[in-house]
Amino acid sequence: MLDALQITAQTNAFPVICRIDNEFPYGDSQSDEAYRLSVTEKGVNITSPSSKGLYWGLVTLNQLVKKDTEGSSYLPECEIIDWPAFSIRGFMNDTGRSFISLDELKEEIDVMSRFKLNVFHWHFTENQGWRLESRLFPQLNDSANMLRDHGKYYRIDEARELVGYAADRNITVIPEIDMPGHSKAFDITFGFDMQSPEGVKVVKQLLAEACQTFEEVPYFHIGTDEVKFTNPDFVPEMVRLVREYGKKAISWNPGWKYGDGEIDMIQMWSYRGEPIEGVPAIDSRFHYINHYDTYADIVGLYRSKIYHRENEDDTVKGVVIALWNDRYIDDEKKISVQNNLYPLLMVTAERGWDGGGTEYFDSLGTNMTPVNSADFRKFADFERRMLHHKKTRLNDKNIPYVKQTNVHWLITEAFPNGGDLSAKFPPEIEGPKYEYIYNDSVYKSREATGAGIYLRHVWGNIVPAFYSDPKPDHTAYAFTNVYSPEDQKVGLQFETQNYSRSESDVAPPQGEWDYRCSKLWINGKEIKPREWRNIHKERDNEISLANENMATESPIPVELKKGWNSVMIKLPVGKFQIPEVRLVKWMFTFVFTTPDGKEAAPGLIYIPLKRENEKS
Repeated sequence: MLDALQITAQTNAFPVICRIDNEFPYGDSQSDEAYRLSVTEKGVNITSPSSKGLYWGLVTLNQLVKKDTEGSSYLPECEIIDWPAFSIRGFMNDTGRSFISLDELKEEIDVMSRFKLNVFHWHFTENQGWRLESRLFPQLNDSANMLRDHGKYYRIDEARELVGYAADRNITVIPEIDMPGHSKAFDITFGFDMQSPEGVKVVKQLLAEACQTFEEVPYFHIGTDEVKFTNPDFVPEMVRLVREYGKKAISWNPGWKYGDGEIDMIQMWSYRGEPIEGVPAIDSRFHYINHYDTYADIVGLYRSKIYHRENEDDTVKGVVIALWNDRYIDDEKKISVQNNLYPLLMVTAERGWDGGGTEYFDSLGTNMTPVNSADFRKFADFERRMLHHKKTRLNDKNIPYVKQTNVHWLITEAFPNGGDLSAKFPPEIEGPKYEYIYNDSVYKSREATGAGIYLRHVWGNIVPAFYSDPKPDHTAYAFTNVYSPEDQKVGLQFETQNYSRSESDVAPPQGEWDYRCSKLWINGKEIKPREWRNIHKERDNEISLANENMATESPIPVELKKGWNSVMIKLPVGKFQIPEVRLVKWMFTFVFTTPDGKEAAPGLIYIPLKRENEKS
């Protein structure tokens, strides 16, 4: 508990007293994570029914440290009684596809612990590689039997080290061997699949070895997703073996169909995941952040309930966001940046600890509500706190997210383009208006807020976006006016696709923002995209993402003039499925930043439609 020592040193005035109270009278009597924190002029007292609660009390104490005008640290007097709404609040990282070093995983666990996340789901076997050392079958870890990051795996002592490192930070590791699917590395090594008679014998030995490697953890995840089952005894046998080692078995849903008492916990994924009567569940249904953009999806995740619940019940125990590394990324540091990991960890921590939320991705989706709504004010307050942590406690992390709640747009109704992505429509000629006449029909515009706007979500109509019923072969326009208090050089984050990190999609054609002929004008001057570094034409998961996504790149240099600056974005779309891009994202990201991209550009005012004589 180093945090307690740090706090004592920072206050340099009085000790921090932590005490376990077996008759702790506050909060949910079921929660061993509850705590009471009291800061007075006499000192700091933390009580809890368990060491877990004491630890979270210390985490909160760290968050309370403030600086005076001379830079000295102090603590405000306060009393906090606190406990979580859900007992599982976690993050899953797929290190089976792409190996991630122990040091990087420790950094992620450190951040999780700072925000009271308590589960690290470690997915380390995949088609691309078996990344947990096996002393029984060392050939599994041979580079010749891996399809990516050849020869990279975690030794048994390293796996145990990470479990201990996480435990010291109040985090439980859930290890996963995905079976019998996602197992090409196994097939390549042995020449038979897991469900064969020979395979069953080997998998049982591997699972027993892994259960002993992870002796201290209470759960073991056995996968069972995305596979055709040919051996009806395979999954029940593996569940039985996990239980024999004193652990509870977890399985994906959809996956193997379990009867009463045949599994200890399920983890729901995709929109098809459903609870099973009498079986506790983890919600990961719309939580695959490898498909998220930097700005819009965080709004939907913040607003969302955890599988329609405000608090934990017998069926739903919590949430795990998941990061699947299908697409190779050649720098592990860029994985967290590409996936906006740290802001999303903070969202998950808030919703998992506080509970609540207003919907389940099904009404507003990723759309930000009007600025005078309670929903908007709550997200804006979260954004303020999150950016504070970015600047202070996470200032050593590369986090591309900047303030977006002040970015306002006027977006037109979509015009039918008949498949001609270059077709021009009235907004391109007449500029921003609330209403247009085209082919004797009225096309209206609506206001929107945010640096990222989905016109059609990556998951289609399953998650609502700006258009309630988006159609292919249409063209939209987005406008804003930006007031700058002076002539200044700024940066621009801009993209119109955002390439999912689970897709083998090819980069846009040179000179184009995407495969839809999107265009951007600032003060009437067209802004062209950077030169794309990837030039291959065939989809390939093993070619690393380069500069397709703006998140890992320096912002585009832009000069703003003093006063008002006009912005127009043209957003055509053809078909929603094309050969080059599996998931066509009809969307855009736009926000001005400081030249280095670290913060929002200062002093700017975004107004959708500037009226005559409008002043700042």
